[in-house]
Amino acid sequence: MNFRTSSEEETVALGRSLARLLPAKAAVLLIGNLGAGKTTLARGIVEGLEAASADDVSSPTFTLIHEYGDRVYHVDLYRLETEAELATLGLEEIFDRDAIVLIEWGERFPERMPADRIEIRIEAVGEDGRVITVDGLPLRPSGEART
Repeated sequence: MNFRTSSEEETVALGRSLARLLPAKAAVLLIGNLGAGKTTLARGIVEGLEAASADDVSSPTFTLIHEYGDRVYHVDLYRLETEAELATLGLEEIFDRDAIVLIEWGERFPERMPADRIEIRIEAVGEDGRVITVDGLPLRPSGEART
């Protein structure tokens, strides 16, 4: 699936819409350059999952993992350099939970990410535009709700 947004507000709104399509348990890699809009999209997804207000979502760059409610995790691996550092986070335990795990910079450690994952690529186009590509989103029968 491919989308275009032309403002931060549209990117947040797209995140809210994508949240309704996510399965109850998913690893979601948010892929893009610095400033591409990964955290902005995460704000919308977290709000769409009703785990927190979009205003409460911030980049977990320094704390590495933010937890919203009991079923949404937002992880930022930007500062990690090695798999040994990654191993200290306990991501495997988080992946085992019935939760949505949003992972920024997860593509830096592809072998440590679940094979069954959703990848969302965000590319800045101009000052405020974004092209957003979603791969790996499972198709569900029409009308089936996320639990």
